[in-house]
Amino acid sequence: MASTGEGRIEARQEAGVCTLVASGNWTLATAPDLDIATSGIAPAAGSRVVIDLAGVELLDTAGAWLLFRLRKRLRADGFTCDFTGVRDSHKGLFEHIFASREQPELERRAYHPLRRMADHTGYQAVQTWNEARALLSFYGELMIAMTRALLSPRRLKFTAITSHMEQVGLNALPIVGLLSFLIGVVLTFQGADQLRRFGAEIFTVNLLGISFLRETGILMTAIIIAGRSGSAFAAQIGTMKVNEEVDAMRALGIDPMDLLVLPRLFALCLVMPLLGFYADMAGLLGGALMATISLDLSLGQFLNQLQGAVPMWAFWVGIIKAPVFAFTIAMVGCYNGLKVEGSAESVGKLTTRAVVQSIFLVIVLDAIFSIIFSFIGI
Repeated sequence: MASTGEGRIEARQEAGVCTLVASGNWTLATAPDLDIATSGIAPAAGSRVVIDLAGVELLDTAGAWLLFRLRKRLRADGFTCDFTGVRDSHKGLFEHIFASREQPELERRAYHPLRRMADHTGYQAVQTWNEARALLSFYGELMIAMTRALLSPRRLKFTAITSHMEQVGLNALPIVGLLSFLIGVVLTFQGADQLRRFGAEIFTVNLLGISFLRETGILMTAIIIAGRSGSAFAAQIGTMKVNEEVDAMRALGIDPMDLLVLPRLFALCLVMPLLGFYADMAGLLGGALMATISLDLSLGQFLNQLQGAVPMWAFWVGIIKAPVFAFTIAMVGCYNGLKVEGSAESVGKLTTRAVVQSIFLVIVLDAIFSIIFSFIGI
């Protein structure tokens, strides 16, 4: 007989049957002593084991787990082991514990790497399709809100538009100008280094003027604004969403499109052409400086070569793209901001997504513009 004070288990061997009589309290408090007692039980070889639970007065999860482990060990040793005498008050807990512990293990099948890749690719494709549909739906809502605002200008918040123009336009001048200037320097230096091999250094000015005015200036400006202002739009609106300010607006009958989205959209569309022009001038200034240093060209020679090599349409091609890029950046930033739910983690996640989506769409639109302009001969 093994005794633990309040919990006991006794082994009785009769005619090839070993009966383990459990009694007392099988609870968490008695579990350490009962663990020692059950681990020392060793029935005679060839016996059939019956665990009699009729004398168990109190039973909790710890006690039921010890009984389950005892039966599992005896079965692993080759004994036929079953329970008997389970009280009605214990059946619910007892059956739940043993049902959860005796679930058969699922067969583990090898998951081929190619199948995993195909599964991941398919999942991402579906997610991208759903995201594109949701963004297209938001575009439709935005167009309706814009039409409503243009038909009724009193709905437009001109004070908010002016404030956002300062934030996304005037405050962005230093970073846009500096990066454009440096890119102009780099393009001129690299172009001159390559063209010098053919004795055509003077055509570096052509290369700089056409590439910067048509593509590089406005594209770099859009990427900078996507990282600076597009992320700000998503973070600002997302924080308001987390603080339930957007829900409060709707409760007061205020459309978030009118108050939050349209002012940012109009502000960015108005200042982006100006930022593009500013970036073009800064890039050409950087190129002129590098041409003066590396090609021994005077400023007058640089301007004469630039005027003869670059048609006016090269400048307007870049400016025409600016409002389209601005619309895309503002729409994606506000869309992701309004999608924020629950926590600050969601704000960070969707702000990052806004920047990635904006840059991706800007580059796609730039490629489409290039194809269209090439097709019509501009």
